[in-house]
Amino acid sequence: MASGPLTTLVRLTFGNRASQAYLALVAATAVFVAVDTLLVHHQDASFAGVWLFFLAAPTVFVFFIGGELLGTTVADSAAFVYPALVLSVLIQAAALGAFVRLMRGGPRPSHPREA
Repeated sequence: MASGPLTTLVRLTFGNRASQAYLALVAATAVFVAVDTLLVHHQDASFAGVWLFFLAAPTVFVFFIGGELLGTTVADSAAFVYPALVLSVLIQAAALGAFVRLMRGGPRPSHPREA
């Protein structure tokens, strides 16, 4: 089975416990934000959504800077903010996976005969 760059990227992003734990934390936070936004009535604005941006920082801020270069109407639109948030989380999960691989000493054989 050939291992291309896309397969490697998917394994870095989803194929280790650290990345999986990070993505699970982000998913749980997203559910919390959705429940808080849709089902809980607040007198003032809720800051629950800020937690998602804390989890996506610092990568999400790079996207926001790039969005500001395109114009404030682009950077402030939901069509820009939500994909930027998702891409930021995926980039950071891949970076976390690369860090885990680096700490383990590189890629390991997928089958005992390859060792």
